[in-house]
Amino acid sequence: MIHKFKQGDLHFVLDVNSGAVHVVDEIVFDVLEYYPKTSPINVVKNLMEKYPEDMIKETIDEIDALIEHEMLYTDDKYVNSIEFQNRSPVIKAMCLHIAHDCNIRCAYCFASQGDFKGDRSLMSYEVGKQALDLLIQYSGNRRNLEVDFFGGEPLMNFEVVKKLVEYGRSLEPIHNKRFRFTLTTNGVLLNDEIIEYVNENMENVVLSIDGRRETNDKMRYTISGGGTYDIIVPKFKKLVDSRKGKSYYVRGTFTKYNKDFAKDVLHMADLGFKSTSVEPVVAHPEDHYALSEEDIDYINSQYELLADELINRKGTENEFNFFHFAIDMKQGPCVVKRLSGCGAGSEYLAITPDGDIYPCHQFVGDEHFKMGNVMAGLLDFGLTNEFKNAHVYNKQKCRECWARFYCSGGCHANAYNFNNDIYIPYDLGCELEKKRIECSVYIYAKLNQEEVEND
Repeated sequence: MIHKFKQGDLHFVLDVNSGAVHVVDEIVFDVLEYYPKTSPINVVKNLMEKYPEDMIKETIDEIDALIEHEMLYTDDKYVNSIEFQNRSPVIKAMCLHIAHDCNIRCAYCFASQGDFKGDRSLMSYEVGKQALDLLIQYSGNRRNLEVDFFGGEPLMNFEVVKKLVEYGRSLEPIHNKRFRFTLTTNGVLLNDEIIEYVNENMENVVLSIDGRRETNDKMRYTISGGGTYDIIVPKFKKLVDSRKGKSYYVRGTFTKYNKDFAKDVLHMADLGFKSTSVEPVVAHPEDHYALSEEDIDYINSQYELLADELINRKGTENEFNFFHFAIDMKQGPCVVKRLSGCGAGSEYLAITPDGDIYPCHQFVGDEHFKMGNVMAGLLDFGLTNEFKNAHVYNKQKCRECWARFYCSGGCHANAYNFNNDIYIPYDLGCELEKKRIECSVYIYAKLNQEEVEND
């Protein structure tokens, strides 16, 4: 299988199974529309008005050479992978819902304004402690473990966050493990003391903001209805300026009200935020802010605009990185990751303030997906196996898709929420992901082209 596309002034051909990326001349691009599906004679017949016959035949010879050297139309070497088939569940990451409460209100909040459609509550130290113990117990030989403090707003339970970090550090030498703590915050409660602690103890921090003031304040507002932009931007800038190179992301959501979200990404870059992630809202059609299939072409044009701006700004004061364009084109993730994606339910778990276990934060509150409780020390491996098997070869749509080894089957929660089945991907999400992958390939090619030209 191959995938052909054009972006900017370049023509691309991806070999799906090998991952080879070819930047080709227009004639190669056109010949591959017909060959090797049809005979060389038919190719000549279809293209003879555009190209001389000898050029077409020479191009066919070049394509044959690429096929012979396993750079085009290669066989799928993953489908029978022993590593993939024999893998056993190993939990390596955990999302601790340290607070099912929030001090702001977001119109699109999937967590029902922070309470996940339940009672507002904070995680106790004992529940968090048991959660870390469970992570150690089921982490196998995995040394590096990820723990994300999540909400709601986790800074509403900051003292417990600190105690759990201290407890996690105490476990490291005993079990030969290393915790990588992260925190996601809306920023309202940030102060100098918290900023200093976060920058010292969190290896990554996610800062929630949607972009321009008018964009952010339309969807993210205080309990009393006021905007949050002016409250959080100075605090985010102070945190990032004192982070000393450690990882962070400013993370936003775009809706039908800011389909021109490229302006929001560039606005944040101009504010000095170099690492940005802006996600399409996931909402049902009846929601007033929902995106629809009619929006895809415009959204894709925004991704193209961002790709060009990222290239143009590279090496300048206002350069930036966009999370969804950060694909490793040289080596990429391991086989298991390529096939199974985020690992929700099999490598990654979410824990509620009461200690209930779910496959990920987006399944929290749906009793069908409850996998146990940390206080009881129980984990239902029946659901774990269900999620482990929700890989690209068990999803009909993914088996036929050129992007399967890049997106790894998409989000299980979105699939379930829209199709009531984790094996049927969310269509709108698929289309936008394909465009982001194409943009990633385009950026990689253009930057390499510029590097060669400047040598």
